[in-house]
Amino acid sequence: MSKFFITLLFSHLIIVNPRPKLPDSKRASDVRTTVWPRLQRELNDKGFKEDALIYIRIFKDQDALEVWKKAGNKYKLFKTYQICYYSGNLGTKTKFGDNKSPEGFYSIQPKQLNPVSNYYLAINVGYPNRVEQLKGYTGNAIMIHGHCASIGCYAMTDARIEEIYTLVYKAFEAGQQKINLDIFPFRMDNAHMDFYSHQPYMAFWKTLKPGYEKFEKTHLPVTYHIKGRDYAF
Repeated sequence: MSKFFITLLFSHLIIVNPRPKLPDSKRASDVRTTVWPRLQRELNDKGFKEDALIYIRIFKDQDALEVWKKAGNKYKLFKTYQICYYSGNLGTKTKFGDNKSPEGFYSIQPKQLNPVSNYYLAINVGYPNRVEQLKGYTGNAIMIHGHCASIGCYAMTDARIEEIYTLVYKAFEAGQQKINLDIFPFRMDNAHMDFYSHQPYMAFWKTLKPGYEKFEKTHLPVTYHIKGRDYAF
């Protein structure tokens, strides 16, 4: 075959990158079979599209994990789940073994799903993120998972992680590439900042506040860049 025809052939080829296979297990599949129809009804009743993008945020002092769904050009709150347990009270994780749960801005990708966790079902939050790596923070395998027991993770009851895990899985299955996960010590309005002003973590918390405020204003997940070794928006 001449070089001309080889060139012509390759010029008409369409290279398709197949979507990576999602981590899965019989356990997770059985959960979806039971849980997803119920979630579909809830989504439809609240006016959400089943395949809409999702966003997650956590407030430690309220033991609250929020799942937001995109509706039109903005995100709206779909459901709030009570966190069963997290360790270390307020203040972010900085080193392996400090028994603290992280605070900051993270992202979840499909590879962070663990459908065969010792804690039922688990989602790695992505600690340490870029800022934390620059600061030399240590530790790994920080999860949102089931079994309501943890050191450094965000533990849910099994019934709650079934829903959260299924929502995350279905978002990835529908084509979402990553899910923003923002973890705050509290709702970072002026009243709460004043109430917690005596805490030794206030300088760090002030670097989170602009990201919190930006989402509150736009209802769109934020993207941070790094200034020095801190978050900037």
